Amino acid sequence: MPRTAASKTGVACEDGGAGLHTIPSQGGKATVRYGSRGVCLISAIPGRGFRTTTAQTADDTLTVTFTSDGHRSVITVTVEPAAKASVRETSF
Repeated sequence: MPRTAASKTGVACEDGGAGLHTIPSQGGKATVRYGSRGVCLISAIPGRGFRTTTAQTADDTLTVTFTSDGHRSVITVTVEPAAKASVRETSF
């Protein structure tokens, strides 16, 4: 399976925080490291037939999107105000 590993340079995800977590979704799974002030993508592994895109517009929030012809899974990970992840599944 394809594996995408990326880390935004300068994101404070090494110290403190909730550590390493894997978030599953229908379209794939994302592994992230929660730091005290930021979140870093470790890997994003799409399921069969899904494509992966990632976006990180701020150190404290990361979005991983898995898309197929009929489904989209969006994983949003943040450390503000606390470390948490949400998954939004959409079929079309």
